[in-house]
Amino acid sequence: MTTTSMETLSPLYAVVDLGSNSFHMLITRQLADSVQVVDKIKRKVRLAAGLSEANILSEQAMAKGLECLSFFAERLQDIPEKNIRIVATATLRLAQNRADFIAKAELILGHKVTLLSGIAEAEHIYLGVAHTSFSANKRLVLDIGGASTEVIVGRGFTVKKAHSLNMGCVTYNQQYFPNGTLTAENFNRAISAAELAIALIKKDFCDIGWQCVLGGSGTMQALAEMLNYQHKPSVLSLDFLYQVRAQLLTFDDINNVNLPGLSTERSPVIASGLAILIALFQQFSIQELTLSSGALREGLLYEMLPDSHTTNIRQRTIRALSQRFHIDQQHADSVKRQINTIFTQLKSTWNLSDDNAFALLLASGDLHEIGLLLEYKYHQQHSAYILTHADLAGFSQSDRQLLVSFVSLYKGDINLALIEQQSAIDDETAKKLLIILRLAIKLCRRRKDDELPDYRISLNDKTIYLGLPKAWLMQHALIHDELKQENAHIARLGYRLNIECEK
Repeated sequence: MTTTSMETLSPLYAVVDLGSNSFHMLITRQLADSVQVVDKIKRKVRLAAGLSEANILSEQAMAKGLECLSFFAERLQDIPEKNIRIVATATLRLAQNRADFIAKAELILGHKVTLLSGIAEAEHIYLGVAHTSFSANKRLVLDIGGASTEVIVGRGFTVKKAHSLNMGCVTYNQQYFPNGTLTAENFNRAISAAELAIALIKKDFCDIGWQCVLGGSGTMQALAEMLNYQHKPSVLSLDFLYQVRAQLLTFDDINNVNLPGLSTERSPVIASGLAILIALFQQFSIQELTLSSGALREGLLYEMLPDSHTTNIRQRTIRALSQRFHIDQQHADSVKRQINTIFTQLKSTWNLSDDNAFALLLASGDLHEIGLLLEYKYHQQHSAYILTHADLAGFSQSDRQLLVSFVSLYKGDINLALIEQQSAIDDETAKKLLIILRLAIKLCRRRKDDELPDYRISLNDKTIYLGLPKAWLMQHALIHDELKQENAHIARLGYRLNIECEK
């Protein structure tokens, strides 16, 4: 097969990241508006552990890394050269003998390896977050690698400030937890050292400011998995970080760490990564951090994809899901129009904002019937499963939780636990938005736009008044009856629904 024909037939893209802790290979395929992950390969090389005090990479560490790359090379041979990006990061930036390693790596892979500067790595991390997480506000992005920590603030796809600090979970593990010793003193020394490094850049970032904080590195993912294990929202807080530190200090040796929800793969570097994260939280006065589904590899990937900056991230994801699961888009648009109508009329009384939560409410209007493709009887459970496990670029983990709660509860009995488990917004606001969604869908039950009249909706204390023309209610007896039954369900949310017949 010629290169030209292979490139025509193969829509695959590959990104290889020679990180300080792990080597990663991400293989994807572009399908219309979406990016489909075909394969992910990860090897714990811990290259940074092979750096001497003079920053010489040991022969043993290089051999282990090159062996890993020989595995990756097998997959790369079937992908067009123009669709491949291979980058090296912090450890190879530090290594005095990096040229030797990179030359051997390029020979094995058959492709050029680009050594990213600290700033370039930080900028690509930010772009990976921007392409996979929706936010109209300025955001602070944190990434703790094996030998460096990146701090970036930006808005949209624009980086405002970026910095790479020479501290990581592997290098700090060697410096402050020698021979795997876990003590309060070691923890405090690691946190203090990280705080000193962060203090030098703190003012520049704080002067710009931010409205939300995101991170997606291994340390943060591991901590979020511990929260998920406890059936708690995967939003990191300083109190939780302190709790994990206290739990770790019940062990004398890192090699003996066994915490619920913490993978054995991550446990050797969790203490050092946690120390750096605590320092970041304390120095930047961070209240909470939400996981991002993208970072360096996604930033490199989207840089290769055509027209990746021109489409709204969430709309691209919603459109791809709608096509894949054959959603009735005309009906979804009708539901969203009614969401807008009801929201507008209750916005002032309920003190609602046109913010991220409203955008997620509209997204639930798009996706509430996504499970119908599998079967009708349990389609709400199917919808919840799909949205829980699908790749939702543009939706953070907390966004996903709220979306899943909405599609799970858009009709039928209301399980309050689903509302309480999400962390995107407060419970009371979630209840109000759910009521809006349920009423909008009820009004669209006939699935015909021209059958919906003008109507008014208002609130007095905890009673919602929905005024509809008497003639229309008589012609739509089923919808009228279901609206009356809805009162029993809304009562679970602390409200009453009163249907008023108007001339």
